[in-house]
Amino acid sequence: MASASALPRPTSGTGIGRRVLAGAAGGVAGGIVFGILLAVMGMLPVIASMVGSGSAVVGFGVHLMISVMIGLGLTLLFGNRLLTSYRRGALVGLGYGAIWWVLGPLMIMPVMMGMPLFAPDLTALMSLMGHLIYGVTLGLVAVRVLTSQA
Repeated sequence: MASASALPRPTSGTGIGRRVLAGAAGGVAGGIVFGILLAVMGMLPVIASMVGSGSAVVGFGVHLMISVMIGLGLTLLFGNRLLTSYRRGALVGLGYGAIWWVLGPLMIMPVMMGMPLFAPDLTALMSLMGHLIYGVTLGLVAVRVLTSQA
């Protein structure tokens, strides 16, 4: 098994196509893992309600689309500079997941659903764990894609 220091490093020349692939792949991987937690928590219908549905399947689809967009945000903005090793990818992903926990369930979703901002109940606190797991998975998969040989 190769050590983190043996990984080829992405350079400033890493193409946008590679960063898009890294963000999409990392977003899907992290979204699936987080989606399982959301399903266990019974939260997928709540996510579906953002688009006028009550279906868990629709909620999972919405969740995956959001996961890919958030993954693209990380890799397109910071992929060449921050995602240079597995350790760094995991740490950056952890921070990125925490930021999106504040933005998503504490700010954006409450506004969309007419609920109070910054009201972390038990469900929101459980989603923190999911956002952190999502972020770490996103970071690790993105590093793998960005550092793999074309």
